Amino acid sequence: MNPGIAARRDSLPEGATPVPDERAKDVGSPYAWYVLGVLVLVYMLNFIDRQILSILAEDIKADLGIDDGQMGFLYGTAFAVFYALFGIPLGRLADMWVRKRLMAIGLAVWSTMTALSGLAQNFGQIAAARVGVGVGEAAASPCAFSMLSDYFPKEGRATALAIYSGGLYLGGGISLFIGGAIAGNWNAAFPGGWHGIVGWQAAFLSVGIPGLLVAFWIASLREPLRGMSEGFVEPAEPHPWRKFFGELASVIPPLTLIDAARGGTRALMVNLAGLAVIVAAALGIIALTGAVLQFSAIGLGAYAVFSWAQSIRRRDPATFALIWGTPSFILMLVGFGSIAFNTYAAAFWAAPYVLRTFPGVDAATVGLILGGAGAGGGFIGAILGGRISDALRRRIPSGRIVIGIATILLMIPFILVLFTTDNLTLFYVLNFPAQMIASMWIGVAAATSQDLVLPRMRGAATATYFLGTTLIGLGLGPWFAGEMSARTGSLSTGVLSLLLMVPVTLTCLIMLYRRLPEAEATKEERAAAAVRAAAN
Repeated sequence: MNPGIAARRDSLPEGATPVPDERAKDVGSPYAWYVLGVLVLVYMLNFIDRQILSILAEDIKADLGIDDGQMGFLYGTAFAVFYALFGIPLGRLADMWVRKRLMAIGLAVWSTMTALSGLAQNFGQIAAARVGVGVGEAAASPCAFSMLSDYFPKEGRATALAIYSGGLYLGGGISLFIGGAIAGNWNAAFPGGWHGIVGWQAAFLSVGIPGLLVAFWIASLREPLRGMSEGFVEPAEPHPWRKFFGELASVIPPLTLIDAARGGTRALMVNLAGLAVIVAAALGIIALTGAVLQFSAIGLGAYAVFSWAQSIRRRDPATFALIWGTPSFILMLVGFGSIAFNTYAAAFWAAPYVLRTFPGVDAATVGLILGGAGAGGGFIGAILGGRISDALRRRIPSGRIVIGIATILLMIPFILVLFTTDNLTLFYVLNFPAQMIASMWIGVAAATSQDLVLPRMRGAATATYFLGTTLIGLGLGPWFAGEMSARTGSLSTGVLSLLLMVPVTLTCLIMLYRRLPEAEATKEERAAAAVRAAAN
């Protein structure tokens, strides 16, 4: 048995029971590593289906008649808002129901919607399919983070989560190669398309269908006991689906108004006031930018998040206290979300930048080289960042955050050089270390989100953490770079404008570094205090 588990059995939370010896052996075991390997494959599929849009962007733009701003919306906002929106109730369901089943269902949904992207005939249809991909993928990481946090002890959690998170770089890199190769070969074989299907559509169909088979593999995994890496087993939730639908009502407008009304007149008035402020802010930004669709979607996401936070405060004061009521969690959310603002956008626009800047290059070759660098560099960087951060944490309570600060500082010169050079070889050579550095933060952010909450809150914490990386990072970053590109006529200017977010990142992470030890040390006490306060 893991000695850390035995030690933690001495102080069991209320209602919890000790971990049976036969299941305690699963923590950090070869089977735990097997589960990790399968989940990495799922995350690879997750990002293959998400990132393949990058290498296909130029063909999609030409066929559907859309611009860079709309392309950024498709990759980022259309996906991100609904990923974030449904990530909240699905994250809570991951805290209450069988996680392997939930992940298998989500995989089947997003794979189907990816395949349907290949049948799109206009902007509206492909946007709707991207929304469906976001809804399906929202189930994956809350389940994976929660399962891996039960299969691996705290001391090695950042490494396990970094390896899992590295799947996004493997998937993202492979997607560029697969997408470029399938689209190129299809167009060469069928110059006018085959039964109306052209290269980019064939690529979507080819990567979507295999996910349906992997869903059965996920369903065969052994579900870990909830809390077993901490030395105890939390009691099962007797009514998970009833609570899930209640959670769903707290984030999906206009059901949010009904949910708020359940809290009384004051709660409804607060919700309406929040809605008014968000609508006013969205209208103001739309008036300045003209981006109606973009900021209508972002406003919808912001209101849903506000409504959920208000609802969770009433229904689960302990979870609210450790997430929305903890400044360290908010700093983590914005700090790492603003890193994603830069890294996700730069990764998406890299392939279109090369295809436009260097005439005559082949999309399949670009996909192979950039995809290989993204897969190899990203995966190495994610693991390296996780390993170094675990080592730093053993020396300094806030040591992991140093990796986040280093990531954004080291990324600046790479972005400046990559998106201004007219030397293709230099772009290819620098892309590998750039991808390695850009991925070092991912396991740090994941582990920090888990360390700030109790085991029963891990799915909710993961969903909230992804609010930052999706609404801030994915929802704003790719669109912002694309919109600046469309307005200035320069994709280089569009990507370089992302660096305006760097001061926000550094401010949040430096403050988080200072606050984190106390927040971790007092989480049980603050959760109990929140429950007592709500009862009085």
